[in-house]
Amino acid sequence: MRGFRLLVGALLFLAAAPAMAQTGFDRRGGDYTNFQIRNADPEVCSARCDRDSRCRAWSFVYPANERTVGVCWLKSQVPPRTEDKCCVSGVRGAGVIEPRLGAMEFSIDRTGGDYRNFDIKTNPAPEACKTECENDNRCRAWTFARPGYTGPSARCFLKSEIKRPRAKPCCISGVVR
Repeated sequence: MRGFRLLVGALLFLAAAPAMAQTGFDRRGGDYTNFQIRNADPEVCSARCDRDSRCRAWSFVYPANERTVGVCWLKSQVPPRTEDKCCVSGVRGAGVIEPRLGAMEFSIDRTGGDYRNFDIKTNPAPEACKTECENDNRCRAWTFARPGYTGPSARCFLKSEIKRPRAKPCCISGVVR
């Protein structure tokens, strides 16, 4: 009987846990419409799904370069998620609450305090920017701008000062010292 009560408690906990959007994942298939989002904010995609009774899930694709815009795909079913850095996806009601994994701050820009910035053409991932900052004693914080927001390539901004975090879909930031 005790095992049964533990199982029921675990199931209730899981049912009460809020759904969250998943950064770095796409949900391929089940599309019934798509639209461009000029400000490239995945929250717009999530909110549109929440307001559309037909929508069960969504995927937002970040702009590929400065001449493109973000695209939202609304889905009439909930396809399995597939790992892909191009995207943020979620189910209806999930919102965009992006994870804070270690020193990475998703959808955060730390504007100002820059002393150096550069394109990241090979392996355009935030880890490259973070590593560059960790290896430079002058660097206190960093911001990685996804490709398409500040130019065709990803861009890394190293900062000698820690500035206030600001919500922006373009960026991933972190503080190292």
